[in-house]
Amino acid sequence: MKGDTRKIVQMKKKGINDIDNEITIYKGLVGIYIDETLISYIDGVNGKLFYRGYSIEQLVENSTFEEVTYLLIYGNLPTKSQLDKFKELLIQERDLPDNILSILKSFPRKTTRIELLRTAISALSLYDPDDYDYSEEANIRKGIRIIAKIPTLIAFAHRIQTNQSFIEPSNDLSLAGNYYYMMTGKKPDKEFEDIFDKVLICHADHSINSSTLSCRVTVSTLSDIYSGITSAIGTLRGPLHGGANETIMNQLITEVKTSKNVIPWAKKRLENNLKIMGFGHRVYKTWDPRAIILRNLLKKIYKEAKNGELVEKISDTGHDHKNDDYSFEMIEILKDYMIETKGIYPNVDLYSAGLLHSLGIPIPLFTPLFAASRSTGWVAHAIEQLANNKLIRPRLKYVGELERKYIKISKR
Repeated sequence: MKGDTRKIVQMKKKGINDIDNEITIYKGLVGIYIDETLISYIDGVNGKLFYRGYSIEQLVENSTFEEVTYLLIYGNLPTKSQLDKFKELLIQERDLPDNILSILKSFPRKTTRIELLRTAISALSLYDPDDYDYSEEANIRKGIRIIAKIPTLIAFAHRIQTNQSFIEPSNDLSLAGNYYYMMTGKKPDKEFEDIFDKVLICHADHSINSSTLSCRVTVSTLSDIYSGITSAIGTLRGPLHGGANETIMNQLITEVKTSKNVIPWAKKRLENNLKIMGFGHRVYKTWDPRAIILRNLLKKIYKEAKNGELVEKISDTGHDHKNDDYSFEMIEILKDYMIETKGIYPNVDLYSAGLLHSLGIPIPLFTPLFAASRSTGWVAHAIEQLANNKLIRPRLKYVGELERKYIKISKR
């Protein structure tokens, strides 16, 4: 204690500017560990991702989104009976209160789907029976409701915005299959359901990314879990985070248009110092492992499309099969060019954009889909934060003037 006191006295003698000069600034919190976690681990040098110690490749190959959700929340893989009970609970919580539907219908038609989701989640807290119970058990129950209801919210909001009738949740489909069905109006076959499930697994968590940090900061004030998820969704709306895959696909469709134009388009953007979405990552120094997984899935679908096998599967989703080269050929050309000329590798957004497009998912639903998957990670992180909570309160280094003299308004 005396040592701390002497240090404080010495700092007071130095003055505020001298103290601040000793502080190291990490712009964007690059490389800073703010806490410990048991949820996920990223090995950026070798391109590895683990959920609760299990590699993403193992989980995509063997697991389901429901099982991964259980793993992230509870810390261990479930037994069969535990998983069956958990899946049934997710099915029971899919429906929305009537008042939430009224709210969705009242929003302006031009509102983005992610804005609708953000506002609806905030309102949903008012109808949760555990709203004022802040115990861990209640937070888990609330978290499960959020995870179960987000696909319904997204699908209903989209169908309202596009003047389509609601498709009620199905009790016979997995979370991925039901989500796909409610968005597109077509029940997926086993292959599509499995691919969509793998997409959700790949997006379920990614350590302390921007939206997860927002969630943890919010709940660290001892605010409720709905506020934490609302903060996360608001963060996800930004094109530098969850909105990147929408941007990629819109650019390929409206600006690039053909495979021959990929490199000229990319060259022009780079010459004008414009960012090309889908490349580079704050943590990974090589391939994002999720991008590799989604690339393999996209390549499989692309081959089916070329063989004419895909038409029947997505004929009712509004997908334009003639433009399937957006999904693989154009992306591959862009990938090769960026690696060869800039040494920058693809991230998950590049191939998720192409894969979701090939599955017939409307582009305005790309970012909300990210939220539907990542809600699993957000809930897990909120619970972990609260289990050993300390208010997250970093500092900013002040670089402005001090002791400025106030001038009365009559003399300015």
